[in-house]
Amino acid sequence: MRRVAEGLGVESQSEVGRDAGGSRRRSDAAGSAAAAGKRPGVSSSTRVPGSPSEASGRRCPMARPGMERWRDRLALVTGASVGIGAAVARALVQQGLKVVGCARTVGNIEELAAECKSAGYPGTLIPYRCDLSNEEDILAMFSAIRSQHSGVDICINNAGLGRPDSLLSGSTSGWKEMLNVNVLALSICTREAYQSMKERNVDDGHIININSMSGHRVVPQSVTHFYSATKYAVTALTEGLRQELREAQTHIRATCLQPEDVTEAVIYVLSTPPHVQIGDIQMRPTEQVT
Repeated sequence: MRRVAEGLGVESQSEVGRDAGGSRRRSDAAGSAAAAGKRPGVSSSTRVPGSPSEASGRRCPMARPGMERWRDRLALVTGASVGIGAAVARALVQQGLKVVGCARTVGNIEELAAECKSAGYPGTLIPYRCDLSNEEDILAMFSAIRSQHSGVDICINNAGLGRPDSLLSGSTSGWKEMLNVNVLALSICTREAYQSMKERNVDDGHIININSMSGHRVVPQSVTHFYSATKYAVTALTEGLRQELREAQTHIRATCLQPEDVTEAVIYVLSTPPHVQIGDIQMRPTEQVT
């Protein structure tokens, strides 16, 4: 299958052209207060140590303690062609995972896959072209992963986009586009990832939603209000997912992250013991003492 041979393939929604304001649509990352508990659904506040951002492509440490159990298992990263998604995909390959990086165009992912291979990283990056605004494309991607790689063990919903469409004068098409990618695609990928884990009796999988601070506050800028509503939805969906996973009596975990040093946060939550549930992380810059 060319999609899997070229990659399993999806383009970062941040690459889907430019918005009416001339700025690139962006892929996001999310979060708010960290929590760690002794069993799924029980959490307490946690602060993740800060470290320099990896969005610039700086390599993270190899062989992170706690990541050994993920070696040779499969992670899906949406919006993996640029920025946060690309940095997360690289970091997971460095830790020895098979990573399906999806975006609407996969040229950048193919280049990154070649870089990872030439660097001798223990994992593999598999580009896959997919339009996340199209459910058929998403379902075809999961089917390809199932047939060629058994299934998904980690799902990182990173792809997202923003349009400058206000509540009073925004276009319906712009609203739908944000809903399709930021809410529906995330939900479809989450459902399919969970079903993939369940059918293979995977009880230690992880679903990570990359959110935005716009999912925790509404700023006085009209062009961000509908976008913010979609990000509040991500916050609610992640908590709802955590509750449903607990009701299902599974140890599959759900975490919400916001942009700052998302790559470091992803490795952090994946490296925690299986009995620890981190529901939400809000990154803050380290305070300077003067």
